[in-house]
Amino acid sequence: MSHKRIPKRKAAIAVGGVAALGAAALLLPNANASQDEKAADAAPRTLRANDASDLAAQVRGLLGDAFAGSYYDSGSRQLVVNVAGGDDNATLRAEQAGAVVRQVDNSTAELTSAARTLRTEATIPGTSWAVDPRTNRILVTADSTVTGANWDRLESTVQGLGSGMATIKKSAGTFKTFVSGGDAIFSQVQGGAVRCSLGFNVTASDGSPAFLTAGHCGVAAETWSDSETGQPIATVDQATFPGEGDFSLVTYDDATTQAPSEVNVGDGQSVQIGQAAEATVGQAVLRMGSTTGLNDGTVTGLDATVNFQSETDPSGVDTVTGLIQTDVCAEPGDSGGPLFTQDGSALGLTSGGSGDCTSGGETFFQPVTTALQATGATLGAGDAGAGDQNGAGDQAGGDGVGGAADPSASAEDPSGAGDQAGGDQAGAGDQSGTGDQSGNGDQSGNGTGDQSGSGAHSGASRSRTH
Repeated sequence: MSHKRIPKRKAAIAVGGVAALGAAALLLPNANASQDEKAADAAPRTLRANDASDLAAQVRGLLGDAFAGSYYDSGSRQLVVNVAGGDDNATLRAEQAGAVVRQVDNSTAELTSAARTLRTEATIPGTSWAVDPRTNRILVTADSTVTGANWDRLESTVQGLGSGMATIKKSAGTFKTFVSGGDAIFSQVQGGAVRCSLGFNVTASDGSPAFLTAGHCGVAAETWSDSETGQPIATVDQATFPGEGDFSLVTYDDATTQAPSEVNVGDGQSVQIGQAAEATVGQAVLRMGSTTGLNDGTVTGLDATVNFQSETDPSGVDTVTGLIQTDVCAEPGDSGGPLFTQDGSALGLTSGGSGDCTSGGETFFQPVTTALQATGATLGAGDAGAGDQNGAGDQAGGDGVGGAADPSASAEDPSGAGDQAGGDQAGAGDQSGTGDQSGNGDQSGNGTGDQSGSGAHSGASRSRTH
């Protein structure tokens, strides 16, 4: 079978060399500093979100067990750090580093334990949970399918966590994977066609050109084309879904394929991508997908667990952990597309959610840094190791902080700037999916995600040697 080289226009979603996130220097007091000098050092710093992510990682090290999450306040352009416990010395060090410190009731250990209880007792199709550091609680979301006994079970589990530990919100839509999807990629499978979005171009560990997309896309089909009726140009090397992530590494069949370090945002415009970074709660983000184009929004949670309803087993669940939660809209066809920032940080790959780009909703993304670590790939031309691509950040027990762009841009003007304050996001419009896609494996309650235009397919993951 002959293969064609993917045109530069079709490989427009990509990532190049990785640059380290800007360091936020700790302002530790000198041994002989006066109290006035210490007070001056403790003034909160005005930061870009990228710098806030690095500062958050440093402050977490200073606080240890007292650290209870952090988020970026884009209005004041400051990092807010939660502290549980009364260690005044640790608090002072965090303030001297430049963070705004606030005392909270729930520690990271307590929130992590509560999340484990939810996983054990409330893994119900159509539910998700993630720690919201702004409220210092776990935000539990239930979609429109969670009713009757399942709703009672979820509500009882949340109440059992104790007062002030978690809140429940209802979503009008249904949690589904958004298959169908920057630039569209296609595959023909038994029963129809599968359509997803290319995420970021990378270099595989053996030096071959490749790209990242959603794991449920890689499970759905083994070979992919850049046109609906074209010959395959790329083959799935690794795919993870469901379980600990939703990502695929797909290698180009032509070893000379050119993969520019940019996201194609339409109308002849692109955003150059220079680094991979962790997401930050409260940061402004952009998402590109072949169905809905460019859209913007805010990160609302980290290390989210999502329980997608199985499409082949009425009682089955596809549980995916470690995702980024946002209020960015998405629709079928956007799966695998890139989540990124205006200043060129690659953050995530579109996984799924509820709602659409008319009524809104919540959308979940696979962190790029995790996918790079797991696959051994490097961004773009691969001039930095996978380990060097992880932006400084924090992610523990459903909460964390990482690098992000400061300004937000609209779909009409990707170069526009402006801060976007983070806030809780729940509620979603109804989203209909098409086709049927199943996955199974060793994950708890595994079933399927919804695959647009696809036939039934079995297999939780696929790995291919070079």
